[in-house]
Order: sequence, then C-alpha cells, then structure tokens
Amino acid sequence: MPKAIRLFVRYVDAVNYWVGRFAMYLFFVLGGVLIYATLSRVLAGIPVNWALEMSQFLLSAYYLLGGAYSMQLNGHVRMDLLYANLPPRKRAMTDAITILFVIFYLAVLLAGGVSATDYAITYQQRNYSSWAPLLWPIKVVMTIAIFLMLLQAISTFFKDVAEARGKPIV
Repeated sequence: MPKAIRLFVRYVDAVNYWVGRFAMYLFFVLGGVLIYATLSRVLAGIPVNWALEMSQFLLSAYYLLGGAYSMQLNGHVRMDLLYANLPPRKRAMTDAITILFVIFYLAVLLAGGVSATDYAITYQQRNYSSWAPLLWPIKVVMTIAIFLMLLQAISTFFKDVAEARGKPIV
C-alpha cells in the first residue's frame, strides 16, 4: 500500500482509539447523573427534570463515539454462517466488499447528520420538554461520531484490501 494510505490508516486508527477511550468515561458521567437524580428525588424530594434527557444525550454520545473504536477492535457482530470457514485472505476480501456498503450507508447518514445539525444551529432547535435543551450540541457530537465512523470504515477497507493482497498494514 502507498505511504499516504498507511499514514491515513495510522492516524485514523490513533484518533479513533483515543476518542473511543474518552467515550468509555462518559459511562461514569452517565452513572453520576443518574445517581444524582435518584438521590435528589429520594432524599431531598426534589425531582430533577433534566436528568432523563441528559442521560439520553450521554448514552448517545457514549455509543456513537465508541462505534469507530469498536469497529477498530472488530467488536461488531458478523453474520457467521459461511464466513468463519473461509481462509483469512478470502475473509479479508469478503470484508473489503461488504465494508463498501457500510461506507455508503455512513456517507448518507453523514449527509443527513450535517443537514440536521445545520438546522438545529440555524433555528436554535430545542427539545419538546420542560427542560427544553438546545439540540445542536448533541447533534454536533453525533455528526462528528458518524464522520469518525466513516473514516474508520475507510481505514478498515484499506486494511482488508491489504490483507486480501497478502501484505497486511501493520
């Protein structure tokens, strides 16, 4: 593989590694929000109206930002009917073909994410609830996460092609 592709793979993998590791800690923030809301309601008798939506936003950021890292670690589920019996190079060839569908899907999803984020920023879109938070921050996070997932899918494609050719990118 050309040096530019190897650099692309190395940098995308590095960025998604660190973003994924960061996303892991969002789970602790989520736990803190839920514990605070529970203690506030049970001990003080004061319900917190923002906790449910904040926990939904945190969970969305957690799994979307962790998606590219999960792909990097081969943590996604595969339909393993015939795949497991294939030799490694044929598996890589199969992966290289099927990842193209994922790339197409993520590109369409990214276009929708950019459009939705632009709308949320332009019109100061708010959620319909008593807290009524602005939606653009979570939509920005979601769009960035989709973009990182798209980059990771392209990186995976390059790694699969290299593996299918018998010259893996290390």
